[in-house]
Amino acid sequence: MSVVENSKIDRILAVDDTRDNLILVQTILESEGYEIDLASDGIKALQKIEQSPPDLILLDVMMPGMDGYEVTRRIRNNRAINSYIPILLITAFHESSVVEGLDAGADDFIRKPFDTDELLARVRSLLRLKHSLDEQQKMARQREDFVSRLTHDLRTPLVAADRMLNLFEMETFCKISPEMKKAIAVMIRSNQNLMLMVNTLLEVYRFEAGKKTLNWEVCDLPEIAQEVVSEITPLTNEKGLNLEIDASQLDPQQKNPGIIMGDRLELRRVLYNLIANAIKFTDTGGIVIRIWEKSLNSQHQDWVTIEVEDTGYGIAPEDQTTIFERFRQGRNKRSGSGLGLHLSHRIVEAHIGTIQVVSEVGKGSLFTVQLPKNI
Repeated sequence: MSVVENSKIDRILAVDDTRDNLILVQTILESEGYEIDLASDGIKALQKIEQSPPDLILLDVMMPGMDGYEVTRRIRNNRAINSYIPILLITAFHESSVVEGLDAGADDFIRKPFDTDELLARVRSLLRLKHSLDEQQKMARQREDFVSRLTHDLRTPLVAADRMLNLFEMETFCKISPEMKKAIAVMIRSNQNLMLMVNTLLEVYRFEAGKKTLNWEVCDLPEIAQEVVSEITPLTNEKGLNLEIDASQLDPQQKNPGIIMGDRLELRRVLYNLIANAIKFTDTGGIVIRIWEKSLNSQHQDWVTIEVEDTGYGIAPEDQTTIFERFRQGRNKRSGSGLGLHLSHRIVEAHIGTIQVVSEVGKGSLFTVQLPKNI
């Protein structure tokens, strides 16, 4: 079997503190056409991996200073390594060492003294895994780039259509009948809904591609919540729902009550998504937004908690476990694209916070966001 995939020679890093073992492995693998790099200890291996990640690592378990288990753990915990590197442990010990190695993050193992054919078979198997994962990652990047470009390009005609429809509605060009005004109003709402979905999808892919930069500033959460409520009140009035903010538990004697460091625009987006969702799935009763603070004694850090509670349809238990995943739509016929809550989760996560839901079908839902003050 050829070791060249897509005209690229596979590069293998062999790590062993015994020079004779390194020379043996190098001779076997180079005779098969692989490119071999050598390291005599764990520290040197980690340096080589950071400088130029190999396609596969052959790693001896027993080495002085840093053993193969620790090297494996450090590789798996190194976020600077963007692609997955299979690790083949070489051990002379019993089953328990194999279990420890696999738990540390290794992919396979081979015992000393090893058979040449078995070593080559395991190398080929792990390289096939590497090529498959790399191809999947490449396809995912291409797909995300396509969606990002598509959503970005879609915004231009949508913005233009929105402006033209508003001009028609204002009778800028000519008088129109009441019936036509109603039709144009429907078109405007549909266009705005589509614009919202496109913008949300674009933001999701910015987060997932690591291209999203947060603009950190002082954020007054009660003030932001009031802005959102003022903007969205017409929807609650239309449905006859109560909508209130309860910040009574914030102590004015505390330092900066309800204020955190964060991205104001993104936090506003989270609140808007949660409140708009609550309104969408509530027909009677209302929605209450609570804002309060608490200290985590174990960390001696203050956190601001935001609760959005409604008296709506509620969420089925099986949907609650996946509700923050991308494109996960609920079972309710009013469910949207499945992006709003996912984006909210990404935003809260970027602020080192948490978002959770507790719900009971027929009794409503409670979304809880916790954010560190950092101020």
